[in-house]
Amino acid sequence: MTVEPFPQWLRPPPGGFVAEDLDRLPDLPPHTELIDGSLVFVSPQAEFHMLVISLLENTLRRFAPEGMRVRREMTVTLGRNQRPEPDVLVLRANATSDPSATSYNAEDVVLAIEVVSAESQTRDRERKPQLYAQAGIPHFWRVENSDGRPVVYVYEIDPATSLYALTGIHHERLQLSTPFKIEIDLSDIDRL
Repeated sequence: MTVEPFPQWLRPPPGGFVAEDLDRLPDLPPHTELIDGSLVFVSPQAEFHMLVISLLENTLRRFAPEGMRVRREMTVTLGRNQRPEPDVLVLRANATSDPSATSYNAEDVVLAIEVVSAESQTRDRERKPQLYAQAGIPHFWRVENSDGRPVVYVYEIDPATSLYALTGIHHERLQLSTPFKIEIDLSDIDRL
């Protein structure tokens, strides 16, 4: 039995990988993220994860005002060695003018959403919110699976601390006035 050698790009350079490396490294798996200079490879997506992303993406598109755009699974460059990939994001429309872009800038993101998976719990609950807040992304949602139904934890930057503050936990219906007027029937996941 022969063992295939690891690709050379799996070995991080001194100081870790940088944001631009995600565009330069050959044959990276889809949805590779850069967190703290390390490459993070995503496990196969569960159906719940995919359904929640679709529900939020489609509904947010209906509510997003002119001047805002909704995207899914695109990386955001937060710093030299930080380039996570939110599951869904809302950004300023002028940030979407380059069809060849592979990442958005943090200052253009209004809302970052993470749907928690078993393999990503620590990243989605702890590290990514820290990074998004430090980068100044004003709104963050974390979506958890509660018996096959989404529960949305809504956070907003506290300007006094530059940290996220929990503003609500939503089980059946998500109704907000910020970052824009939004109303989502979370039970619609059963109809997808």
